[in-house]
This record gives sequence, C-alpha cells and structure tokens, in this order.
Amino acid sequence: MPVPFGSKLNATPSSVWQAAFGSWNTLKLSDFTSYPSRMNITFFSSKPYDQQYFKEANGEFGHQLQFLEVPLNAHTAVLAQGAGAVCVFVNDVVNEPVLHQLSDNGVQLMALRCAGYNNVDLKAAAALNMPVVRVPAYSPYAVAEHTLALILTLNRQTHRAYNRVREGNFALTGLMGFDLHGSTVGLIGLGTIGMVTARILKGFGCRVLGFDIKPSAECQEIGVELTDLDSLYAQSDIISLHCPLTPQTHHLINEESIAKMKNGVMLINTSRGAIIDARAVIKGLKSQKIKYLGLDVYEEEGDLFFEDLSGKVIQDDVFMRLLSFNNVLITGHQAFFTANALHSIAHITLQNITDFEQGKSLINAVPFEKSPR
Repeated sequence: MPVPFGSKLNATPSSVWQAAFGSWNTLKLSDFTSYPSRMNITFFSSKPYDQQYFKEANGEFGHQLQFLEVPLNAHTAVLAQGAGAVCVFVNDVVNEPVLHQLSDNGVQLMALRCAGYNNVDLKAAAALNMPVVRVPAYSPYAVAEHTLALILTLNRQTHRAYNRVREGNFALTGLMGFDLHGSTVGLIGLGTIGMVTARILKGFGCRVLGFDIKPSAECQEIGVELTDLDSLYAQSDIISLHCPLTPQTHHLINEESIAKMKNGVMLINTSRGAIIDARAVIKGLKSQKIKYLGLDVYEEEGDLFFEDLSGKVIQDDVFMRLLSFNNVLITGHQAFFTANALHSIAHITLQNITDFEQGKSLINAVPFEKSPR
C-alpha cells in the first residue's frame, strides 16, 4: 500500500500514523485517499480569524497546521523547526538571515497569505532553492470598497457627524463635503484592485485618470484616461494609490510630487505604507496643499498594526503627528478584512502549498529576476 504522506515524511513512525489515522486495525481506504498529501505548516503572526478560516479551508487539504501569534523574525524563526512550509503575513521579517535559519531547520517553502512580497528577500530565497508563493488576488473588491469608504468618510465627515450626534450636537458647521460626481480621481496603479476601484468611481460619475507601467486594454473599455504622473498630479482632485512597493515606488509621494498636486487634494493609500513619505505628507497637511488624507497602511506599521495598544504610549512621533490632524483618517490595515477575502486567502494559500507538496507547477510563485549588470 503506498504511503499517503509527502516524500519528506515517508519515514514517519507508527505513533504518528496512529495520531493521524487511529489504530492500524481501524484503517479504511478512505483514510489514505481523503488527502493526497499532508504537510506541516507553521503560521506566524496568526490571529483568531486566521485560525478560523485556515482550519475551515484545511478540511479540503488535511495539512498539519501550527499557529503562532508571534511575528517571524531572527528571534522566532527557530519555532518553525520541523515545518515543511512557513506561512507569513505583510509585516513578518523574511530577510536573508531569517531565510537561512528556516532552511537550516528544514523549511522548503515560503507561503505568503497576502499579495505583496516586499518583505521577502527573493534573492536569498532563490539561492536557498526555497520557492516563494503568494495570493495575488483574493478579493480586489474588499480593498477597492475600503478605498471608497475612506474617500466618502473624509469627504462627508461621517465619522465626526456620528460622534456629534451621539453627544446631542446636530450642528452642520464643519461637515460640508463636495460631490464626487464630476470630480477627477487619479489612480496610480491599474492592477486588479486599481481597475475595480476605477469601475466603482465611474459608477459615481467621476472622471478617472490612471497611470501604470503596464496598463491593460480594459482601461479604455471602462473609460480610464491614461496619463503620465505629472499630469495626474496636476489634474486630480483625489489621488489613490494602488501600486506595489518596489524600489521605484518607494516614497513616490514626496515633497516634489506633492508640490505638483492641486491645492486641497485628497490623498488615499490602501497599498503599501512606504509609497508615501510621511514627513513630506505632514508638511503638505500643514500647508493645506493636502486637504484630506486617508491611510490604511503606514511605513512603520509593523510596530503598531494588528495589535491592541490602547493601554500603551505609542512611541512613533510621526504617526502620532498624523493622528493629530482632524482631516486625517487612518485605519489599521483592514482594507482586505472581509469574510470573502479571508476565505479566498486561506484556500489559495493551502492550494499553493499542496501544489508544492505534490510537485505541481506553482502558478502563484513569485519570480526572482536578477538585476542587469
């Protein structure tokens, strides 16, 4: 009878077989055929909602799941000993030293339960022959709709109105907004999320400008006007960022680019925090060049987001300065956070791992491209 485990576990002791399947005399053929393979997976930075959705999705795959609340870094990498795959999130540290530790401990696959991979040293992973897989598209609607939530909240001041009414203050002074219909919105990044955002904005009656290094033919179909960055900055009432973090987009929004924007611009970022130079944005807010700022990401969010810090003194002075503006709205990297997205993330991640275990093509592998000499 063939062993149902992956090749890395062929020498599994009988005690582990019994733990997985029960005693030998109760084995059924279905016990061997329910799951084509099993892999030990260690999850870092896991929250209760991660555990819920991954456990539910794992009913289809049957992997061995170990959930850790601690983030992955040089101090915690040892906790993955014995795992064939490690699953990480956006703020985990996956640099060369960490990858070497994981490889030495037997980890063969790095699975990201997110789309971005700027926190992974792809060169080091390639040198260790450790594939990196991701979830390129889980629910673009989740992020796009959160983008609109930030825009609408900042524009119509619904968060401030909510607090006023609860206190018996029904005055409208300071709550005036503007019609989105007829406004010009510039989208930087026209991937899946950017295009969904464009469609929603077109539904509001907005004029949509777009910039992308590789725009799709769909742009013309839905009426997105492709332009260069300088023209987008100069014409847009609202600018929303949907591009990945790369060396080229790091601090794309800086003092120079802000100076090219319209006075009173609204700036939205649901992509990656380091695309914005926070100090430059603070200057823009103080000069009123930027009239509204909506952020779901922050460059130094690794020390802040996904944790309850309400009983502590936050030490990040830049972040606290941003919070001091009444025209700034910050959410804690929650744009992705819908039931639909979490279901997709769990299923795609486990499918990626199963494909690796079974020696199939990794359709969601992150390619490592060597820089030209």
